[in-house]
Amino acid sequence: MKIIAIDSSGLVASAAIVENDVLIGEYNVQYKKTHSQTLLPMLDALAKMVELDLDTVDAIALAKGPGSFTGLRIGSATAKGLGLAMGKPLVEIPTLDGLACNLYGTDKLVCPMMDARRNQVYTGVYEYVKTGQSPVSYQLKSLVPQCAVPVAQIAEILNGYGREVILLGDGIPVYTKALQELLTVPYGFAPAHVNRQRAAAFGRLAMQYIQEGKIVSADSHAPEYLRLSQAEREKNEKGHGNISQGNGSR
Repeated sequence: MKIIAIDSSGLVASAAIVENDVLIGEYNVQYKKTHSQTLLPMLDALAKMVELDLDTVDAIALAKGPGSFTGLRIGSATAKGLGLAMGKPLVEIPTLDGLACNLYGTDKLVCPMMDARRNQVYTGVYEYVKTGQSPVSYQLKSLVPQCAVPVAQIAEILNGYGREVILLGDGIPVYTKALQELLTVPYGFAPAHVNRQRAAAFGRLAMQYIQEGKIVSADSHAPEYLRLSQAEREKNEKGHGNISQGNGSR
């Protein structure tokens, strides 16, 4: 099974080609360019480098959200365009699940955090469950489904588990000081090669999703934002005052 995977939900633009248990190629960029400038050229360069035959591709995997509104729209449009042009289905991967997949097999809790602004993070809590006997495999389990919450709230949830946790994502540099003050459980930060979204992880999860029948047609795909956009929140705030300010922050 061969998957093209893309992610533009956060600061990183990432594209990968995964075939069964082999990463054929991956391209990750976090620099001073918009994803609209980088994603398609990256895919084109990657396809040429590995001499990709598009007829051999089974599906297009992408980060469904949450994340940057603009980034998600770019990724969505790119995946839909590829799916329609190639006649291939899409595999929608929750962004936080894809991030958590970077730490495959750990016995610690995994807590990805993306900066959602307004003193909130997109986050969730995950663990890996061991299955089988030699060879052992690990299944990603969501303990707290992805959500948009204040940093203090997710810290309280993590403290409640009483277990060591590994933190990762672009929200960590933003809220490091707050986390250091709030967390009472042992914690660590994932290193550079696994602390941001990687399309290869989304491709890996897509294999599992396809086996479970979790695919959609290209024309039916839509991003999952979790929150209203800033423009929508500001419109609500003007129309409803302080009450909608509280609702709009989620």
